[in-house]
Amino acid sequence: MNPLGLRSALNPGVRLREVFGWAMYDFANSGYSTVVITAVFAAYFVGGVADGADWATLAWTSGLSLSYLIVMLTMPGLGAWADRVAGKKRMLMWVTLGCVLSTAALSLVGPGQVALGLFILVVSNTFFSYGESLTASFLPELAKPHAMGRVSGWGWSLGYIGGMLTLGICLAYVLSAQARGESGSQFVPVTMWITAAMYGAAALVTLALLREHSPPRPNAPVVSVVQSLRGLRQTLREALPYRDFTRLLACAVAYQGGVAVAITLAAIYAEQVIGFQPQETMVLIFVLNLAAFAGALLLGYVQDRVGHKLTLSLTLLGWVATCFIAALSTDKATFWWAAGIAGFCMGSSQSSGRAMAGLMVPAHRLGEFFGLWTFAIRLASILGPLMYGLITWLSDGNQRLAIGATSLLFIVGLVLLMPVDVERGRLAAQKPA
Repeated sequence: MNPLGLRSALNPGVRLREVFGWAMYDFANSGYSTVVITAVFAAYFVGGVADGADWATLAWTSGLSLSYLIVMLTMPGLGAWADRVAGKKRMLMWVTLGCVLSTAALSLVGPGQVALGLFILVVSNTFFSYGESLTASFLPELAKPHAMGRVSGWGWSLGYIGGMLTLGICLAYVLSAQARGESGSQFVPVTMWITAAMYGAAALVTLALLREHSPPRPNAPVVSVVQSLRGLRQTLREALPYRDFTRLLACAVAYQGGVAVAITLAAIYAEQVIGFQPQETMVLIFVLNLAAFAGALLLGYVQDRVGHKLTLSLTLLGWVATCFIAALSTDKATFWWAAGIAGFCMGSSQSSGRAMAGLMVPAHRLGEFFGLWTFAIRLASILGPLMYGLITWLSDGNQRLAIGATSLLFIVGLVLLMPVDVERGRLAAQKPA
């Protein structure tokens, strides 16, 4: 890739190594989401820790939902504090440490220890989500408006490399452990240590290279964590004049709910409905991440050419097709098609959404408005998996019905996306405060 072409995408004073450092955090946290939330610990919790109980899937989604609720209530206040003191990088360091330690602590969870598993899961996923929001808030500082899609795509694509590498190392260990006759309760704890180590090592690169570009705003209003509910309401009220940004928020609540279902329940669906074995599931998720890498990288350039809105619309249609194929799959070969389409759409839908938000966020309120963006994403992450878990529970374990119903989230997202005008939203964000 041409270094000059890369530099032309960046804001004045931003170095290429900074962008690499920023993207390495996507590399770091993708290992967590891939191994803990999607491929390994999710299936282990439902099938091993909870022993496949009817309520196990609902318990898993409820634990994740609680962590997202915590982030929803606290991140806007934390984002406002970070803007006031120019402390995004400092905060990123502490939440990274919290996520690394709590991920390693998941190794302590054994069969029957449902309460302990849920507690540590809530802690680790809360810190993970804080890190996601903080890194997203750096994007407008790094990339020029016309290149947000490209730079966001670089981050997502490198992230999927990190997810695949971490999962690949875990898969190699699992296969060797199974060859030795070890059970899930023996090899899953080691995969948690591997994931924590990879997260910490990659995040160190971010902390070493990334700089804080926004100046402190000492006169900005203080929004404490205790006052986060009030601060959230205030931020929502102040965001309303940015009509296209708020419309995108509503769209994100819908379609990201469906994406959250794919991320949190893919392994559970593959093993319990389609009949995948644990090692097959890990290979499936590895390939899904490979497709997501291709989608994030290729469509990152496409969205800068044809527009973020059109690109996101096409990927939402792909998600609808994914849900129908998965619901109708009766064999592993057909389900592989659903996983491939889902992976390609996943990278693009997340990257284009983040890029669109970056275009429509006022430069003087990056942390606060991206905290609001995190609120929308986490609300989606609550509603989507909980809807899936409740449908499964109420239908006596019919996960096919649940995945079919998930298509409605993408359809609603597509409808809400239609009135969004990206250029109008960008111009509104550029108006003086």
